[in-house]
Amino acid sequence: RILCIDYGGKRTGLAVTDPLQIIATGLTTVDTKDLHAFIKNYLLTEPIELILIGEPLNLDDSPTHATPLVHQAIRQLQKQFPAIPIQTVDERFTSKMATQAMIQMGMKKKDREVKANKDKIAATIMLQEYLANK
Repeated sequence: RILCIDYGGKRTGLAVTDPLQIIATGLTTVDTKDLHAFIKNYLLTEPIELILIGEPLNLDDSPTHATPLVHQAIRQLQKQFPAIPIQTVDERFTSKMATQAMIQMGMKKKDREVKANKDKIAATIMLQEYLANK
């Protein structure tokens, strides 16, 4: 399986592939402070071959205010899970795409305003794009 992370200061959206790495599915959204514990528990039942993490960049490829947070998270993940390779993916426009996907799915406005839904869908979009281009 491949695990994809839409890392945020407060919440982190997670998506995962099926064992054959064909289909991307939204997994959950966790409080960022609980991310490592969640991954550790997840690994007890499911093997992960690769962790993808969204890298926030501006349109000109320069770092955003959130880029250093993501780089710090990558270092922490590498330290805690040294056997799992970590790769960054472009996360530009994924939040907007997640909002559009929720509208197209017919999700009620009240449910679209739940930011946890957007984080999980954004992670799924990043993972789908990775699979499509792999």
